[in-house]
Amino acid sequence: MTGDEQGQAAFSASEVRTARLLVTAQFVLLALIALLPGGWGWPVPIWLRALAWAGVLTGAALMLLAGTALGRGLTAVPIPNAHAELRTGGLYRVVRHPIYTGLLLAAGSYVVAGGHGWRAVAFVALVVLLTVKARWEEARLVRRFAEYPGYAARTPRFIRFRGLRPRS
Repeated sequence: MTGDEQGQAAFSASEVRTARLLVTAQFVLLALIALLPGGWGWPVPIWLRALAWAGVLTGAALMLLAGTALGRGLTAVPIPNAHAELRTGGLYRVVRHPIYTGLLLAAGSYVVAGGHGWRAVAFVALVVLLTVKARWEEARLVRRFAEYPGYAARTPRFIRFRGLRPRS
């Protein structure tokens, strides 16, 4: 049994199925963002296009760094595997979900760079889905790590705003 399978064994078949559906929906929305035709949209000045592509690269770098920090605890589904450890340092000190944050930055920047309205609609759906997915994942992290509620109380989910307390 692999580490992912061992970690998933602690969760019900229904939870594993839901986790896989959330990941599938995420990939469908990412494919729509990447592949939907232009249609209606907005003009994008060259300086904004360049800034947006920098956002795509920054988001990709965030995802890579955050995924690397998880090591063998990284899993494709939002269920902690047998190797998972609660990470609260590095990028995880700034936000609870730096991989999702990087994904949103990259996808949102890509939408801005292209100026395509239908892709923007798919991006809004991705924001909603990742918010739901993060909340769902956090409920499993609370069950796995007794210290997670304290970490969640002091660390925002996706974005840190100075002077604002994180909401769960």
